Amino acid sequence: MGYSSLIENLEKDGCLKTPLIKRAFNEIKRADFIPEKLKTEAAVDAPLPIGFGQTISQPRTVAFMLELLQPQPGDKILDIGAGSGWTTALLAFCVGEQGRIFAIERLRELCEFGRNNVLKYNFIKKKIVEFFCVDGSRGLPDGAPFDKILVSAAAEEIPPALKEQLKVNGRLVLPVKNSVWLVEKITEDKFREKEFFGFSFVPLINE
Repeated sequence: MGYSSLIENLEKDGCLKTPLIKRAFNEIKRADFIPEKLKTEAAVDAPLPIGFGQTISQPRTVAFMLELLQPQPGDKILDIGAGSGWTTALLAFCVGEQGRIFAIERLRELCEFGRNNVLKYNFIKKKIVEFFCVDGSRGLPDGAPFDKILVSAAAEEIPPALKEQLKVNGRLVLPVKNSVWLVEKITEDKFREKEFFGFSFVPLINE
């Protein structure tokens, strides 16, 4: 199955709905974000290893999480657990030249791998994307507040620091154990939370 067939299947199954996110999936090729020896597996709807015990997430899961996050042109987004850089580049495509993506990856080797992959597109050159090799569980206080926060590794609970770093009306999408959570910030101290069951992620590592 080719990459375009994978996208068609995700659309057919209702995982990809928003036109902007569909365009991102078409333009940002998953093959550009995986190790050379796995390039032929790029269209497989499954997580793939990228080294250091980490994976590039299953396309279906990424589509589901981006649909919950709803990235918009001009958004300022924190991408935690950037790994291969695929979600970073998808988000960068969605926010466009007026937006900013702050990508965090704790493992320095993976941080470099992700950054080098994103360099295949123009997002770093255009100053849409910036990479930080730091502990993502604390968010990025210096860059806050954010319109949206996406986390691609599972926490044991929703980190309070991330809720604090959201703007009012902002959205946080993250895995907690084996569920994906959508957290919407209604006021400075009021949140709406919704849980979606049945997922599997590598753990979010704290220092």
